[in-house]
Amino acid sequence: MPDADPRFNEFIILQAQNAGLFLGQIPHPATGEASVNLRAAKSVMDSLEMLVAKTEGNLTEIEEKLLTTALANLRPLYEKAAG
Repeated sequence: MPDADPRFNEFIILQAQNAGLFLGQIPHPATGEASVNLRAAKSVMDSLEMLVAKTEGNLTEIEEKLLTTALANLRPLYEKAAG
């Protein structure tokens, strides 16, 4: 079993928050308004999907669950925003 690295969890949470921001789920901190940027959201999600492939077998159970749950939550939000 690989060793846990808290930085990985923090990174995944930050990326998921960024995707949420780009999908209009989180208001922009400066303006307080929600806006959608599908290109930016897709880029973040693509990066998370790349991490799934590149880290296969190298994550703790908790890290893997966090990463897969983040993507599972983001995919329907992206589909909804994309129409």
